[in-house]
Formats: sequence, structure tokens, C-alpha cells
Amino acid sequence: MEMTTILKPEAVRVIASASSKKRLFHELGEIANAAYGLDPGVVVAALLDRENLGPTGVGHGVALPHARVPSINEVRGVFVLLEKPVSFDSVDRQPVDIAFALFAPEEAGVEHLKALARVSRTLRNEAICQKLRANDDAATLYTILTEDDNAKAA
Repeated sequence: MEMTTILKPEAVRVIASASSKKRLFHELGEIANAAYGLDPGVVVAALLDRENLGPTGVGHGVALPHARVPSINEVRGVFVLLEKPVSFDSVDRQPVDIAFALFAPEEAGVEHLKALARVSRTLRNEAICQKLRANDDAATLYTILTEDDNAKAA
């Protein structure tokens, strides 16, 4: 699955500060609303419900919150770089400064898993995370996240 299929440029942001995981989820909901027209309240509730099953902080300052959302017909993503990391109950207990949220249709199966695997593979790459952390321009962040797609197309 291509990153450009999952993520729109408008869904990439730098956030100066989010005081908590819950506040970050609200920010993700607002961005999902602006980029994809998703109801922010529904998005936040879905993220919180999923997080109650277990934390989605995967370590090394990265979180991959994800949820199934009604009224969406394809997997969509929101990427945020936090200027000030937040506590996220991550597996390594480190605060999170990179979050890539995925939203999938309620009936999505394989596509949701493929998207999650693609995002996870990208953000496990230490060089990519270093590039992301070294930039504070949303357009540049989008380019970094979609570089692989562009290289394959060339």
C-alpha cells in the first residue's frame, strides 16, 4: 500500500503543544475533520476506545493510534509532529513526538492491516524519523513520508 493512498498533504501538521494524549487525540480529530470531513467527536471517541484496549505507543517516541470509524470508505491517515513530546504509555515509557493516526472503515480488514504495516515499517526506520524530527514544515514532512512512493514511481 502506498503512503500517498493513505495520507493527504492537508493531513500533515506540526503541533506546538498538546498537553496530554487525550488532547493529542482531539487535535487528530480536528485534522481528520479538516482533511477528510470526519466528525471529530466520533474520531476522538474511536481513538479513546481503541486505546483502552492497549496503548498504541510503539516506542522510540512514535505512536500509531488507529481506529475504525463509521462513515469512511477507505483507510485514511493523519500525521503530526509534536514540538513538545507527550506521555503516551508507550511500551518503552518514552514520551511521543511523532504520531501517525489511521482511520479505517468499520468493515475494513486487510486494507487496514496493510496500511498499519506500511506506516509501522516507515516509522521504524530511524533515518526517516531523524529527518522528520529535523523539519518543522508540513510540506517537507509529507515529502519525507512519501519519498518511498515517489522513488518507486520513478
